[in-house]
Amino acid sequence: MFKTLILGLFLMVQQGNSSDSLTITKNGQIVANMNREDFALSHTGLPLLNSQKLNQFLDQLDKQFSAAPENASLDQFGVIIPERTGSRIHRQAFTEQFYAYFFGSKRENLELPILTVYPKVDSELLGEIRSMRIGRYVTSFNSRNKKRSNNIQLATKAINNYVVFPGERFSFNQVVGKRTAAKGYQRAPVIVKGEFSEDIGGGICQVSSTLYNAIDNAGIKILERFSHTRKVPYIPPGRDATVSWYGPDFEFKNNYNQPILIRARTLGNLLIIKIYSSENISYSPKKIPNPQY
Repeated sequence: MFKTLILGLFLMVQQGNSSDSLTITKNGQIVANMNREDFALSHTGLPLLNSQKLNQFLDQLDKQFSAAPENASLDQFGVIIPERTGSRIHRQAFTEQFYAYFFGSKRENLELPILTVYPKVDSELLGEIRSMRIGRYVTSFNSRNKKRSNNIQLATKAINNYVVFPGERFSFNQVVGKRTAAKGYQRAPVIVKGEFSEDIGGGICQVSSTLYNAIDNAGIKILERFSHTRKVPYIPPGRDATVSWYGPDFEFKNNYNQPILIRARTLGNLLIIKIYSSENISYSPKKIPNPQY
């Protein structure tokens, strides 16, 4: 704050001869106009920058013009869908140029500086880690129960093509996200304190349980896993993994030297989850109870 004050005093004379309006462009097209007085601290009589307002303005630009990268993925036939790069505002470059304008520069235009954001998983990596299956598990569900089936399909889609790097933790709740009606989840049977009830997202515990057994089959380190308070019909006793947004989670850590790939899908009344990795992986598979389908 002290440095900003000294700089403001030093540049007061220059500011009187500079333009008060700054036009922000992206690829030559006007996207915003900024006025010096809108970003100055009021009632000081000095050209002091309101950093909070500037950050809020940058947040708005980020929301409007940034794009998240997309990882490479496999379609239902195993064909690689190439990755897509993303972009975000280069906040440091923008701030430096805005400071020069605010403290006396005569510039009237600022081209929005953009950084390229690269995805974590590209086609080359995906091609390497889809070659060797190291774990697998299959369970069955009643496909005539449309609401429960819908929830299973949504959660399955959320974990499909997910890549976990060496040393990285996987949280089912964080990857799948909160189960809400806005995301398409519907009310279906759940177990609450040992009793059957209905709630948004009922059925997704079959996805977390199937994933748990596939991960355990691959010998991957389990960090957090809880069983239901009563037996469930789709998995052998003690082999389930209950999850709840405000409660238990299923977590594991990739303790291997290679990334692992989760492939999950439904086929008719079957939920199929397979774990893949590179041929260079050194892993220790684990024998687990057979599914009940």
